[in-house]
Amino acid sequence: VQLQASGGGLVQPGGSLRLSCAASGRGFPISTISWYRQAPGKQRELVATITAGGRTSYVDSVKGRITISRDNAKNMVYLQMDNLKPEDTAIYYCAGIYGNTKSPAIALNYDYWGQGTLVTVSS
Repeated sequence: VQLQASGGGLVQPGGSLRLSCAASGRGFPISTISWYRQAPGKQRELVATITAGGRTSYVDSVKGRITISRDNAKNMVYLQMDNLKPEDTAIYYCAGIYGNTKSPAIALNYDYWGQGTLVTVSS
């Protein structure tokens, strides 16, 4: 599977963005997909995860502001981000794990990664 992330940009604090992750190749419907982010000078951080069955999880800092969803018919995963804060500024990556036997909390478990898309939250 190959992933292509898009939708990043510059937004003011309190604004919204929707990131998209387009998948190509076989295996997407059975994959767990996550969004990670990496801010300048910081380690890569898991933001949100959605399993093949649609179960979602979020890092505490984004709960209530960010929603992950997927459309298996279109091979797409989305990250709706609302009430954005300057600390959300980062490069956002989507990544996938075949099946659901490996923990999505461990970056090394991912089988494939997309390129990043830059989100900048600034006035």
